[in-house]
Amino acid sequence: MKRGFGSDNHSGISPEIMEAIASANVEHALAYGDDEYCRRTEQLFQDTFGPQARVYFVFNGTGANVLNIDAMCRSHHAVVCAETAHINVDECGAPQRIVGCRLLTVPTPDGKLTPQLVKTQLHGFGFEHHSQPRAISITQPTELGTLYSLDEIRALANLAHSHNMYLHLDGARLANAAVALGCTFRQMTTDCGVDCLSFGGTKNGLLMGESAVILNPQLDVDLKYRRKQMAQLCSKMRFMAVQFDAYLTTGVWQRNAAHSNHMAQLLHNALLSIPQAKIMYPVQANSVFVKLPNKVWNALLNDYFFYFWDEEQDVVRWMCSFDTTEDDIINLIQALKQRLQEYQA
Repeated sequence: MKRGFGSDNHSGISPEIMEAIASANVEHALAYGDDEYCRRTEQLFQDTFGPQARVYFVFNGTGANVLNIDAMCRSHHAVVCAETAHINVDECGAPQRIVGCRLLTVPTPDGKLTPQLVKTQLHGFGFEHHSQPRAISITQPTELGTLYSLDEIRALANLAHSHNMYLHLDGARLANAAVALGCTFRQMTTDCGVDCLSFGGTKNGLLMGESAVILNPQLDVDLKYRRKQMAQLCSKMRFMAVQFDAYLTTGVWQRNAAHSNHMAQLLHNALLSIPQAKIMYPVQANSVFVKLPNKVWNALLNDYFFYFWDEEQDVVRWMCSFDTTEDDIINLIQALKQRLQEYQA
């Protein structure tokens, strides 16, 4: 399969990450996280997010999101999220099945929640017939590639806390957001009042494994047991830990994210000269959403793999990865122009 624009999950593994895994592949080490590699990386997470941070390595982003939601909620609770949120659209009902809580979804024009939008769901407190709003979940960057400013995150955290609720941040592409905003991970999470987050790296050069990071100590209750019950406890966890160690200490997270963001900007700029391609949302990270004539994008699928985002509206999503090249962008634009010519003929 040649490099396409379907997902940053389709890319390979950064060499630095492969080297880190190989370096840990010596001798024996205690299983299930009781090893020196995990201890060192746990300290690194505290250095990155603050001394109160506690990290729980899991297999995937769904596991990280569900473990965070389980830390915040019980089955009679509800989570307010955008209608487009990954936890609502792309996790096959995992939060509802495993935690048992309800998702209160809000339509948004750009994938971003605002205090005003969230307030539409903040009612029924103390009324035993209604699910109790307990958490707000946001994605940074959003599923539409847009970014929350630090002030916007802080405002949502303040709203949540004023109602005895928590704020969860789904950060599968948090590195892309940090690079775009020019801030640290801590500035975007702990310092803004985020209570817990899902911190990913698979889309940015890691082999596998994500992490649930608990920033509010009140939520760090029995999570090692809950992680086990969710089938998210890895036996050879050192190989997860060393990936995050290399990811955070070698600067690979920043280099990879900066590159994929830059490639998305190149693609965006190239599309500006094609009037038939309508860019749907601001390009702020590494994704580009484009409205194209149906026959054009269907024909273009013969040249490149990508996903349609909204088939009814003829909107497709193109994702750039850490290994996307300028030639990839040029070739995609050339193929698009060729398909447009065929369509117009």
